[in-house]
Amino acid sequence: MTEAQSKTTYVGYYNLCNSEVTKVGKVIGIDLGTTNSCVSVVENDQPVIIPNPTGGRTTPSVVAFSKNGERLVGDAARRQAVTNSSRTITSVKRHMGTDWDIRIDGKQYKPQTISAMILMQLKKDAEDFLGEPVTEAVITVPAYFNDVQRQATKDAGRIAGLDVKRIINEPTSAALSYGLDHGEAQKVMVYDLGGGTFDVSIIEIGEGLIEVLSTSGDNHLGGDDFDARVSDWLVAEFKSEHHTDVSRDVAAMQRIKEAAEQAKKELSTSESTNVVLPYLTQVRGEAVHLERTLTRTKFNELTADLVRRTEVPVQTALSDAGITASQLGRVLLVGGSTRIPAVQQKVFQLTGKEPSKNINPDECVAQGAAILGSTLQGNALAAADTGMDLLLMDVTPLSLSIETVGGVATRLVERNTPIPTRYSRVFSTAAAYQRDVEINVLQGERTMARDNKSIGKFRLKGIRRAPAGVPQIEVTFDIDANGILKVSAKDLDTQKEQSITITADDRMSDSEIQQAIFEAQAYAGQDVQRREAIEITNEAQSLLAKAQQALKERKKDLDKNASKQIKNEINALQKALSKFRLDKMTDQDLENVKTAKEALERSAAQYLGM
Repeated sequence: MTEAQSKTTYVGYYNLCNSEVTKVGKVIGIDLGTTNSCVSVVENDQPVIIPNPTGGRTTPSVVAFSKNGERLVGDAARRQAVTNSSRTITSVKRHMGTDWDIRIDGKQYKPQTISAMILMQLKKDAEDFLGEPVTEAVITVPAYFNDVQRQATKDAGRIAGLDVKRIINEPTSAALSYGLDHGEAQKVMVYDLGGGTFDVSIIEIGEGLIEVLSTSGDNHLGGDDFDARVSDWLVAEFKSEHHTDVSRDVAAMQRIKEAAEQAKKELSTSESTNVVLPYLTQVRGEAVHLERTLTRTKFNELTADLVRRTEVPVQTALSDAGITASQLGRVLLVGGSTRIPAVQQKVFQLTGKEPSKNINPDECVAQGAAILGSTLQGNALAAADTGMDLLLMDVTPLSLSIETVGGVATRLVERNTPIPTRYSRVFSTAAAYQRDVEINVLQGERTMARDNKSIGKFRLKGIRRAPAGVPQIEVTFDIDANGILKVSAKDLDTQKEQSITITADDRMSDSEIQQAIFEAQAYAGQDVQRREAIEITNEAQSLLAKAQQALKERKKDLDKNASKQIKNEINALQKALSKFRLDKMTDQDLENVKTAKEALERSAAQYLGM
């Protein structure tokens, strides 16, 4: 295609209080993180964190499948990772919007379906906390997520049974949480270094306005990379001492990775930490232990280049916003990895400002999402000290282009353009008498198409035969408040218009999403039945032990018929339990255990006083 002419862009502010109003239940805010996730809801005009079943305020973003087919999410999945590492999935967020998948027990799982399992757990935690069904959510993503990654996140929400009202950038969400309590006019830098991604945004907080001026980042930089450096060091130290490479020992590596993460955390408050892993592996038939002292100095040396990688995005964000570091009123640290002292020192070096300590880096993103969710229901939340309804304006993180003649990426929408936005440009054919054209939509900042990310292609058919350059094809880009792109095209000669849905190879189709939704609902039902079965079998095992002991103690006091009846019922329950398999459970198997258990309970109460 060739460019014919341009049209103007129009943008719109996003008024938090005058958007679409929903009235069904509460809208929860979810920070779907690489390492940990967090869920929040607004109660009495204040965002509160919803605890998980163990009382934690964040939930590990870990999913596991036990060998008996049980699905585990969060703390339970993380606890068994060492003994079941090949069936445990961590950091799935790094795969969102890619063609990655994992096959377990003959079934293929995409990133969207694994993420949906985490979201389902957070949804359940919220329902338990609120005592009512939850069907709507605002979910956060890294500011530097592209269109495919954002759509994948939205699809994960759909699979989990959530109507995703908004996808909001994590730094913007953090600033929204901060701006609710600090409404004074200022420019704020949000430095967000999480488990798998790094974002930096420059945000202006004015009188009732939160406006994102610019954003930059690195989708492959985060706490996981810091952990990997420590892991690699431990493996190298172990190999140097014992002449054994444990990098291919899956169980040993899982223990090393967990120890590396813990060491990183401890070095945020201590100058050194001891890593002790007894019986890590065997060398020539003998158990070998790993014991090493890691100092903060050595940790900083191992990770210095990772910290330096945050410099360019910071400088780019400041430049794109048209300000200098001295014009910043505050620097907010978001994400657990910002607790690393070397990271805080780098922020001070780059900005000349001590980072603010008055927001919780693990919770503020979810809280901001909850605030946005509440406003979508028409609940006006006012900026502090202003009494004015909050107004939010976000930006698109990456430029949008179309591939034109010569493989050039012709820019249509510049990065940091305020959203929502709509942009149209007229193109024409590059060859004579073309009846159709293929349009390759790109995201990125490079000049040539091949150097950018192709987020989808579409073909416009039915163009009237004409010499090259004559047809007038208007291509329109719509970026919604979620940062998700939709494309339409119209032949200005015939006025024939087509809506084009971008289809990337690594997106899930509607049919795949519907199948995943069905399976998720079925799996949720199985989980309930599985929990019931576990409770019943545990109670049955306990009843057996008590009945056998009571029978032994009171055998002389019982007549033969009563003794025989209890023995028969003990045997019946033992037989029912022996045939019961959690991974191959049928309704009849469970009913047999229930029936035998109830019979023994009645006899034990009648004859044994239990």
